[in-house]
Amino acid sequence: MSDKLVLAVPSKGRLQENANAFFARAGLTVTTGRGARDYRGVLTGVENVEVAFLSASEIVKNLASGAAHLGVTGEDLVREAEAQSKVALLTPLGFGHANVVVAVPQAWIDVRNMFDLEDVALSFRARRGERMRVATKYVNTTRAFFREMGVTDYHIVESLGATEGAPAAGQAELIVDITSTGATLAANGLKVLDDGVILRSEANLVASLGAPWTPELREIARKILSRIAAEEEARMTREIVAVLDDEPPGLADGMAAFGAKLRRRGGHGRAIFSAAKAQAPALADWLIGQGAEEVVVRPVDYVFTKVNPLYDRLVSRLDAAGR
Repeated sequence: MSDKLVLAVPSKGRLQENANAFFARAGLTVTTGRGARDYRGVLTGVENVEVAFLSASEIVKNLASGAAHLGVTGEDLVREAEAQSKVALLTPLGFGHANVVVAVPQAWIDVRNMFDLEDVALSFRARRGERMRVATKYVNTTRAFFREMGVTDYHIVESLGATEGAPAAGQAELIVDITSTGATLAANGLKVLDDGVILRSEANLVASLGAPWTPELREIARKILSRIAAEEEARMTREIVAVLDDEPPGLADGMAAFGAKLRRRGGHGRAIFSAAKAQAPALADWLIGQGAEEVVVRPVDYVFTKVNPLYDRLVSRLDAAGR
């Protein structure tokens, strides 16, 4: 519907669970329409958002075609679909980690990198009069990487099933596949080449550059991205509360050294600072050294700022695309 922003999210499995948890942390609840089998839903917390439950690959297609405005899917799928010019990767989400890799039989003890693989390809062609076969679902990604690494004498066998089993089944000599732990590859007698990690992928929040972006739909996106950005900032930020009888003479320099900000001063020497989570313990220790009797470090739920980096990223890409 033209007056609604379409948000595409994974329809099942761990990706769906993680995507729902991601939006929930930002105060946005993904709700199905009439039940678990309904493929449309709503985003509680922001009006005029329609949620479409799709497979990760379908999400990429819908974003590239403009049928969805925002979506959660893997970077590997975006790059394989060669959709980078049609979508904008707004932010990685911290889940769905997996690597697209080149894996060869463990029995190839002298093959450690892509340079060695080119030698194998030439030898294979000379001995058998055939090209070395590479089984993969990542056809475009494989071609681009092999070209970049100078491997040219090979033939792609497009995989429709379990790619890791192709060498043992005699369907290919090596594979390009996605793996999270490498355990399945090892179980099938395969090893990843030293320079064979093509892409370190994870789930991303992705925006369509071809969808209709009316002022009303941009405003809906701004509200969604504002909450997401506020939650992201809060996750990396800590609030530090200290009581300082006297303001240390080097307070300003100390704040600068820790990248901290003085939020406000209260009565009886109470001061509230904010700093990056990683810097909070060192800042607390420094404040103790400056005379504070006690320092409390606590998390915050949201940090809303005037500048919304996610929305600015979206607008910048839309403007560049003439949208």
